[in-house]
Amino acid sequence: MTPELWKAKKIVDSTLHPDTGQPVFLPFRMSSFVISNLVVTAGMLTPGLQTTGTLLWQITNQSLNVAINSANANKSTFLSTSTLIQSYFLAVSASCSVALGLNSLVPRLKRLSPGTRTILTRLVPFAAVASAGALNVFLMRSEEIRKGIDVFPSLSEAQKHQMAKEGKDNESLGKSKKAATIAVAETALSRVLNATPIMVLPPLLLVRLQRTEWLRRRPRMVLPVNLGLILTTSIFALPLALAAFPTRQLIRAGSLEREIVEKVGEDGMVEFNRGI
Repeated sequence: MTPELWKAKKIVDSTLHPDTGQPVFLPFRMSSFVISNLVVTAGMLTPGLQTTGTLLWQITNQSLNVAINSANANKSTFLSTSTLIQSYFLAVSASCSVALGLNSLVPRLKRLSPGTRTILTRLVPFAAVASAGALNVFLMRSEEIRKGIDVFPSLSEAQKHQMAKEGKDNESLGKSKKAATIAVAETALSRVLNATPIMVLPPLLLVRLQRTEWLRRRPRMVLPVNLGLILTTSIFALPLALAAFPTRQLIRAGSLEREIVEKVGEDGMVEFNRGI
């Protein structure tokens, strides 16, 4: 593959949805995630955030999560507007409940030192984002688990090239609930893997830096330093989280439903779009 062709492939893969072939709205593409998520993450990790601020930033974060999950989900199963709205309110309720609950709990832990309580307070957004983020994925894509997603025969590059020349598409072997469960579970886990370094490392490093003489003398630098820490962590964390599970998942047919096995055999390989 030539460098020009490889560059074109990367642009297509990062822009078009693999199921619909339509462009994903720019702010909701995973290639735009670092920028889209930067301000929201910085807001949630702002030191000394009060109840109103906590609620507003958690609602904003879950709104962004719903938009990203909806835009990048497997599109072979229809998602109704009512399911989308229900999932949104449940995810917002979960994240706000965890954030407010832990914010009220940490100050009551009198046996812990003030420094430890400060660190735990800074980690409250991580607990809220990780739990609600995973829940958000399961709620948003629950229809996939109930109805199944399309599974396709695994083709070699030569076979794909031949089908493209003939103008043919890789036909679905049918819908699989087991494949859908794997796809949704891996996507939910990737959300936690992505949130862990982004929501843990910057606040811990900021606590450390706020004790230095340099930052004590320059309190106005707390925000730009916080943004810099989040941006740097996001740039490295997101590719690792996305690479943990392939977007186009390859799996042995024997681990799926009998209807799929009958079409390709017990040891036949099939694939499906995991979604991101």
